[in-house]
Amino acid sequence: MGGIKADMTGKSEHLLAKIISYQGDERFSQALSDWLETIVPFDNITVLAYFSARQPKMLFAKANRKSVHANFENVYMAGAYLLDPFYDLHISRAPAGVYRLNDIAPDQFHRNRYFRDYYSNTSLTDELAFVSYPAKGTSVHVCLGRDASSNSRFSARQIAATQRVAPVVLALIERHWSELDASDGSQEDDIEARLIRALGSEHDVWLSPRQAEVGLMILRGHSSMSIALKLAISPETVKVFRKQLYRKCGISSQAELFNMILPLLGGNNSARSKQS
Repeated sequence: MGGIKADMTGKSEHLLAKIISYQGDERFSQALSDWLETIVPFDNITVLAYFSARQPKMLFAKANRKSVHANFENVYMAGAYLLDPFYDLHISRAPAGVYRLNDIAPDQFHRNRYFRDYYSNTSLTDELAFVSYPAKGTSVHVCLGRDASSNSRFSARQIAATQRVAPVVLALIERHWSELDASDGSQEDDIEARLIRALGSEHDVWLSPRQAEVGLMILRGHSSMSIALKLAISPETVKVFRKQLYRKCGISSQAELFNMILPLLGGNNSARSKQS
């Protein structure tokens, strides 16, 4: 038994040495994936760079099941990423570290349209991410997932293992992707401002900043109580904003709100509104 453990340790150290030697090399991501799998077995890995004023960039991806990345380009990258709890870490500039989806997701995340229409179709059963900030305006997330191919979740021991190696992983990410360019020639602004412009341009619906903020939080899966706590307002005030939002948009449900707003969140619409 001790011999097997020693062999695994030796393999892990050998793979870590390869990662270090591949800094700045296109082989880095695969080497990082191989090493992390000796720390915690996973079914899929996705490495994403998030920016402040443009769509994310996929840096590396590998999965046992095609469903994990099946609609990644046409749904997630097209705008659904703005409703993702991991993207919210980028926006809020959460401290670098390891985050598990269940620990950061809003209280009604599993009931919202983003989860039902996109996330559940990936067959993911558990997900965690190493979150780092290698360049200004940029975060890189190394996401490890469990999906229907194993139909399992990460154990407490495995989560603890990722936390132990996190300082090493984060340092490697920061070094390798330190030259990522966050700029795209446009001025950075927040999602709420982009949504206000898009709704005004496409539907002649003009929201206040607070109404836009509440609308996005609803779509991310926050209950009225959760929104109230985050915005330091009463649940009754949240309900007022929700009613105002629905009335302005001419809708009566979260499903209609999702169908109206999601097509407006992508980069193409943002670029269009800036040209007008």
